[in-house]
Amino acid sequence: MPDRNGDERHTRDTRDSRDTERRRKRALFLRELDEARELRDRVQPRRARAARMRQQMRMRTFRW
Repeated sequence: MPDRNGDERHTRDTRDSRDTERRRKRALFLRELDEARELRDRVQPRRARAARMRQQMRMRTFRW
């Protein structure tokens, strides 16, 4: 009969490694997204300023 604890440990280790890999990929994606936004802001300052103004207006009119 197979050892249940061993199966559970293997499943947990696999899940933990998947979660770790997912978090690593997510962090990389968010860093690249931030870099892309910074680059776009430098290349198109007028559009970036307008986007900031729109975001400020959204935040001012947001109700908690």
